[in-house]
Amino acid sequence: MTVTPVRTDLYSQVQHFYAHQMQALDAGRFADYAATFTEDGSFQHSPGATPAVTRPGIVAELVEFHRRFENDPVQRRHWFNHIALEWQPDGTIRSTVYALVVTVRPGGKPEIAPSCVVHDVLEAGEEGILTRSRLVTHDQMS
Repeated sequence: MTVTPVRTDLYSQVQHFYAHQMQALDAGRFADYAATFTEDGSFQHSPGATPAVTRPGIVAELVEFHRRFENDPVQRRHWFNHIALEWQPDGTIRSTVYALVVTVRPGGKPEIAPSCVVHDVLEAGEEGILTRSRLVTHDQMS
C-alpha cells in the first residue's frame, strides 16, 4: 500500500482541531462545535438520519439529539485516533478517523459505545481547519 504523507505541521494542526472540536461537543457547547464547520457544512452522526446542513442546522440537530439526556447525568467523551489524511484534487483533505464514544454516569463504570469511523472532508485555510462534511458510520451497523 502506498500512502502519500501529509506535512507534519498539518497533521498536528488537524489533531489540535479535533481536540478542541470534540471538547466543545462533549461540553455541550453546540454553537462552538458548529462553528468548526463551513457555513454550508453537513453533519450526519446517526445511521439513517438526514444530514444536518449549515451551522444553525447542526446546532438544532445537536440540541434535539441531546434532549434524550436531559434527565440523565451522563458524560460522553469522544476519542479520535488513527487519523488518516489524504489531499484531494480540489484542495480539500479527506480525513478518516476511528472514534470511540465513552459514556459514564456518576458512580458507574465507563462504557464504550458506539465504535465508529468518522469520514470528514476538511478545508485548511488562513483561518485554520474547518469541516465541510462529516459522515459517522457505526461499526455495529455493518
